[in-house]
Amino acid sequence: MSFIRSALALFLGALFASAVLAQAYPAKPVRVIVPFPPGQGTDVATRHLVEQLSKALGKNFFVENRPGAGAALGTEALARSTPDGYTLGIGTAGTHTMNPSLFPALGYDPEKDFEPITLTGMLPLMIAAHPSFAPSSIQELIAAAKAKPDTLNVALPAPPQRIAFELLRQQGGAPLFGIPYKGSASALPEVMSGQVLLIIDSITALRPHINSGRLKALAVTSLGSTELMPGVKSVAEQGLPGFELTAWNAFFAPKGTPAPIVSLLNAEVRKILAQPETRERLMSLGFEVAGSTPQQLADRIRVEREKWSRIIQAANIRFE
Repeated sequence: MSFIRSALALFLGALFASAVLAQAYPAKPVRVIVPFPPGQGTDVATRHLVEQLSKALGKNFFVENRPGAGAALGTEALARSTPDGYTLGIGTAGTHTMNPSLFPALGYDPEKDFEPITLTGMLPLMIAAHPSFAPSSIQELIAAAKAKPDTLNVALPAPPQRIAFELLRQQGGAPLFGIPYKGSASALPEVMSGQVLLIIDSITALRPHINSGRLKALAVTSLGSTELMPGVKSVAEQGLPGFELTAWNAFFAPKGTPAPIVSLLNAEVRKILAQPETRERLMSLGFEVAGSTPQQLADRIRVEREKWSRIIQAANIRFE
């Protein structure tokens, strides 16, 4: 009987301590690591969310940019931070589901080193072409590629774009030729000049040039159409059922961060995401607003990590 009473007392004590912890947090400024340079879309979106978190919780949340090594540098820094709730970070589909297969010497484990908090935004990619390119649909693109195998060049500014390219090659049987670039800034001029006819890139990077007529949209890579590009059908809607590669952003904490803090942050960020102002701001940056529970985010990481691992291994893609 005394054992039961002791166990009950410990349990109630832990509950009380958790409640006190959640009420007291945050007691000092909170650092949010963004593994990208200042001014990049993820950075700008995070700064809006961080500003709103500061207002909601009454303490300063501030961004620290830690770019480098395909976003692995800042992500590893988050994994090695003290798990007390005062260092958070932004992770992406790249850092948590693609990098483990792309970089053999990655310094963190996406599933073991982090506490998922919530998704914040979904980022479909888009397939676009120079206006002189005759095909105007995915099926026409595939037919043109099959007619002249490995002669249609596709600009690929980042690893997620390269993986979408390989998914199109594998699922659509399209013998396209991919050309990696170091970012949109180096890829877009060559596509808009017609030196390279096709590109896969973020909607944010491509939308202004499509609106101006310098490029034409062929498809988005979300499972269905998206409000971000009204009128543009998805690859899946154009004859490749199940085709999907949607990048995303999410909040994470180091593994071992107390559950009450994770729960509090999840609730507060999701309240912010529900605000019309936040939705408008994120959509202007090319993000569809998307909250989640920590478990939903963890499940997404597990499923996508397995999916992209198969694609990456089949294409033998590696980065040092």
